[in-house]
This record gives sequence, C-alpha cells and structure tokens, in this order.
Amino acid sequence: MIVITGATGHVGTELVSQLVERGKNVRALVRDTARARRLPAAADVVVGDLTDISSLLQAYRGADSLFLLVPGIDHEAARTALAAAEQARIERIVYLSSYAVGVTPLPPMGRWHHEREELIRASKIAATFLRPCGFTTNTFDWMQTLRESGYVLDPTGPGRAALIDPADIAAVAVAALTEDLHVGKAYTLTGPEALTVVEQVAAISKVLGIQIPVRDVASPEEVVRFRYPNGAPPSLAAALVDGLRAMRSDTEGLVTTTVQDLAGRPPRSFHRWCEANADTLRDIVEGKS
Repeated sequence: MIVITGATGHVGTELVSQLVERGKNVRALVRDTARARRLPAAADVVVGDLTDISSLLQAYRGADSLFLLVPGIDHEAARTALAAAEQARIERIVYLSSYAVGVTPLPPMGRWHHEREELIRASKIAATFLRPCGFTTNTFDWMQTLRESGYVLDPTGPGRAALIDPADIAAVAVAALTEDLHVGKAYTLTGPEALTVVEQVAAISKVLGIQIPVRDVASPEEVVRFRYPNGAPPSLAAALVDGLRAMRSDTEGLVTTTVQDLAGRPPRSFHRWCEANADTLRDIVEGKS
C-alpha cells in the first residue's frame, strides 16, 4: 500500500491516478473528502491531517511506502508525519522537495526543504528526494493578476525557468515509489525548455487566441502578488522576493534530463501543457474560476 499526502493537489492528483493505472494499491490522504472527487474510484480515500498523529497512524496502517508533500514553511507537519511513519514502520518515503536545495548560496526556500530532507535522513527510513523547479500550474495563480489589472506581472525579466508539468513530477514519483534503485537518490526535475515569463505569456496568448499584456514589476509587493495574489506570510514573501531576484539573473535556466531518464519519455513542453489546460486558463482570464 502506498500513501499519498497532498493527494488533491496538482502533483498528488496525477500521482494517485498514475499509480492506480499501474494496478497499485493507493491510499489518498485528504483533509476534505469534497476535494477528492477527481481521484479515481479505486483509490482508498482517508481523512487526516499532517499535524494529527492519530489520524496519520490510521492512514499509514498496512502501508509500506509514503509520498510526502508538506505545505507551509515550518516543520511541525514534517516531524509529525515522520514520527507516525516510524511508528507505522513505513519502509520508503519519496519527499517532494525543491530544486532550491541545490542552489548556492542556499536561499530560504532551499533551506526549509533542506532541513526537511535532513529530518527524513535522520529517521533512517529509505528515502528519495524529488527537487522540481517551478510548476507549470503556478501560472494559474499569476494569471489572476491579468483578470484584476489587465496585465501579467513579470518579476524575472530576462531570467529563464524550465517549468515542469505536475504530471511529469508524478511520473518520476511513480518510479521512485516502485523501483528500489532510486533509494538514497536526489533528483532535480525540470521541463524541457527554459522560458522567460514573456515567452510563457506568449505561449498562453497563442493557445487562447488573445493578446495578453506583460508589465515588469515595480516593487517587492508586486513580486509577491505575482505568485500569491491574496498575500503571503512575511517570511514566505521575503523568500519569494529573494528567489525571484535570483531567477532574474539566471538568463540560461536549468534544464535536466531526469524525467526522460526515469519515466522513459520526454517531459511535456510548456506549449503542450497550455494546450491541454486551455479551458482552465481561459476561465481564469475571463474570471470564471
């Protein structure tokens, strides 16, 4: 049995579906069953909370593997999830970390994930760390500034990033959860091409058949609005500003072959992802979601 935390998120939903398609026994940990409607019927859905060890022990019962996605920037949930995993004798953990762990000097976002990786190492449970760069689905958040202000904010200018489709992260996670050769490894995951925000917006514009204006950010507050239109805690906001400042200076962008190497197929391009999600992107632009 494989337990999936964050099962109703972009990566988790894809991962549950891909594992079920392969005939694996999957238990999806959710906080609200209403959000589990998109999960396949074959998945065992259980209600729990990463800060509630009793609910986790129930969720982990009979399981041998755990996909761990920890929200927020503190480590309470990670510590509780690991304590329950040790009690339940979980044998393998695949942790969704961040590419920022490999950045020098270590930025705040990288430090938080590095500290969680160290907690997992200290648990002595066999583990694999997945370190993706930015998700293609992050555009769902910053596209909302278009609806509100009539333009997309660009915080990174000439900086490039190879955004990755959550389905490709899930494909690598499937391999890490089901194949022993990935134990003890850390994998940096990217999409196939490094694009600027302007190029990302151009791809969306082409798919939707509309012109989308782009404007450079004018202040740190606007940088936060780019990723978190509804605001963010001060420490997270500061980390975001720091990270995007570093991305602005990276005019080449990191691209890895990890998805091809582990999933046996190339990752989906940003343009193809836009085509596959055109209805959702259009609804955001038109204010329908």
